Amino acid sequence: MRKRSGVRGGTRTEWLEHDILCIIFSFLDVFDLVRCTAVCKSWNAVIKKSELLQALYFKLRRDSGESSSSRQRKSWELGLQEIAMKHHSLCLQRGRVDIHQWKAHSVGVDQCRMKMGLLLTGVGDKVMRLWSLDSYKCQEEYHVPDTATLVDFDFDESKIVGLLGTRVGIWGRNGKRSIFPSREGTFSKGLCLRYIDPEAVIGCQDGTARVFDMYSRTCSQIIKMHSGPVTCLALSDDQLIVSGSSLGSISISNLSSDQRVATLRSTDSAGIRTLCFNPSSHLVFAGTTVGYTYCWDLRTMKSLWGTRISSNVVYSLNHLQSDNSTLVAGGIDGVLRVLNQDTGKVLSRFVISDERSISSSRDIHVFTEKKRGIRQSEDTENVEIQHVTELLYYLDGYSNHVEFVQLLWDQRAL
Repeated sequence: MRKRSGVRGGTRTEWLEHDILCIIFSFLDVFDLVRCTAVCKSWNAVIKKSELLQALYFKLRRDSGESSSSRQRKSWELGLQEIAMKHHSLCLQRGRVDIHQWKAHSVGVDQCRMKMGLLLTGVGDKVMRLWSLDSYKCQEEYHVPDTATLVDFDFDESKIVGLLGTRVGIWGRNGKRSIFPSREGTFSKGLCLRYIDPEAVIGCQDGTARVFDMYSRTCSQIIKMHSGPVTCLALSDDQLIVSGSSLGSISISNLSSDQRVATLRSTDSAGIRTLCFNPSSHLVFAGTTVGYTYCWDLRTMKSLWGTRISSNVVYSLNHLQSDNSTLVAGGIDGVLRVLNQDTGKVLSRFVISDERSISSSRDIHVFTEKKRGIRQSEDTENVEIQHVTELLYYLDGYSNHVEFVQLLWDQRAL
């Protein structure tokens, strides 16, 4: 029949009937089944129509001994999300860690941003590179003008937004570049940048946050946030700006009012080095220059906890989207720490093994090595191996080149 219809040889999953696919999918566990929903539209439709995920969720709840009344208070989608987050947290505490490492630039790199399966690196030289986290290949390069200094950057599906000292630059994902005009005296030196279309917010040396519209290319707002330099920023979807200062304070402002909503302060005078905002829990986390990490609830503007996780600078904090359980911290001591978001307790510590590569691969774009991560015990004395300046990526600070390392949790552990 295949020959008579003109279809050439080979086997395609589209030829499998709905009932056959349901039988095959019924042998999978909940996590493999969720992965199958992302393969293609037809698989997604079969799994949703057959209600396999719902059935697996209720089975998991029955096995855990949860009562039927508590099951009715939450949707099965939210229930599955909670199970996935708990599973993820356990893997961070117990799972094996594999590290993929590759050379990204010929000189030092101070910043990287990760979104949508892509990694943007730069600042150390006159080029930004966009990498695929699936293949570790460089997708695009974006060159910085010789007369400008790149300080910070962010990106989305269509554009790269860069902070160039006292100007803002835009690179289309097609490579075309434009730079905002800057009137003398209206834009002091910028130190950090965050971007959510259509606005870029820049933290400045004079303590202000300046809001730029990407389409009119004008500064729409100037908000006085601190009496000292603004060192880090975080933006929320409901138009809140959270900023940290070198003087140790955190200020919150609303884009719609041009006024500070509240001021939060850490219990020490150390500067705020990094900020992280979790929209699903309304918690904001901060890391300081002396190794402390703090947490506040933006609904009450109250401090929840503060703990010293390192004797040195905490460079970066991050978490998965919709994850209310774990927070990851990277610092100058070369240790990647997993924290409990509710308490600040350190759950796990990781460093790169000094052993040789487990495996390696090379193509015309990049040479990639796979190494093993080591889980440290609580009483292990920290040794400065490599700086962690952006989460899930290690930065080699002791040589004239940079190697970025992605930490991937072993699939068998998951």
